[in-house]
Amino acid sequence: MRRRSFTAALLALAGGGTWAQGGWPLKPIRWIVGFPAGGASDGVVRALAEPMQASLGQPLIVDNRPGASGQIAVAALLQAPPDGYTIMNAENATLMFNEHLYPKLAYNRDKDFSYVGAIGRVPVTLVVHPGFQARTLPDFVVYAKAHPGKVNFASAGNTSLHRIAMEMFQRAAGLRLTHVPYKGGSPAVQDVIGGQVEAMMMDLTIGLQNIRAGQVRPLAVAATHRIASIPDVPTFAELGLQQVNAFTLHGVVGPAGLAAPVIDRLNSEINKATRQPKVMQLFADAGLEPSPGTPADFRNLVRAESARWGDVIRAARIQVE
Repeated sequence: MRRRSFTAALLALAGGGTWAQGGWPLKPIRWIVGFPAGGASDGVVRALAEPMQASLGQPLIVDNRPGASGQIAVAALLQAPPDGYTIMNAENATLMFNEHLYPKLAYNRDKDFSYVGAIGRVPVTLVVHPGFQARTLPDFVVYAKAHPGKVNFASAGNTSLHRIAMEMFQRAAGLRLTHVPYKGGSPAVQDVIGGQVEAMMMDLTIGLQNIRAGQVRPLAVAATHRIASIPDVPTFAELGLQQVNAFTLHGVVGPAGLAAPVIDRLNSEINKATRQPKVMQLFADAGLEPSPGTPADFRNLVRAESARWGDVIRAARIQVE
């Protein structure tokens, strides 16, 4: 570890020297995404890459490395020198969940990453099949309490945000629901639409169009305020469940030792890109709310969210299968 730290320090100094000479970036920047091409995370990155590369004067090349709850992407990032030419889109699993799920995780989010900045967040929404008899969140709670274990909920997988957010809701409301895991968010949504499963904590990125089309009925948004894309849907907090606040966080990290001027430039470019009208419209269509801020803001948010989600994961005894 000492050798690695020394090497990282030398590379960081080299990166800082390049910046001081006014040369960065001199070549394309690789942007690692831990999900397949064509998915929601890939779309977020590509939406930002277009205006950012125009401003930076170099291409941003998206490198999809899906699998293992983001750990394949992290491994690729940590093999790269901290020179500003490799960055990664980081989300909940990488930043908040994995450390509570994997006893021998191969990375440390505090020591192995340079935090660049948050991109935005996508709140999850409790939805039910349109034919389900509960038409409001209070109705849902009353029905579920009267039928413990009889209401099924879908998720994108055993350790997905959809599942962990529903555990948060169950804990806050005193419910006992039955989990039905799927291999991905899309098949889970389709079975809620088809009525095979009654409910789901749905990521708006994959389900906003289904809500607008009336294929599922939204009951409450897990956010601190109402969401512009579905303004008529109340928050859990409005309905007395302030603890239920859950969202997919999109942010950017680099390898440890990234030079501060490079971090600051990337952070500035990300914040600027999220204010572009075309990007704002793409994000609104996907239910994503930009979260501009400093690298320190991003790091502090991750630390707070990791502690909060760790409590939920331990209380629900969620484990990697």
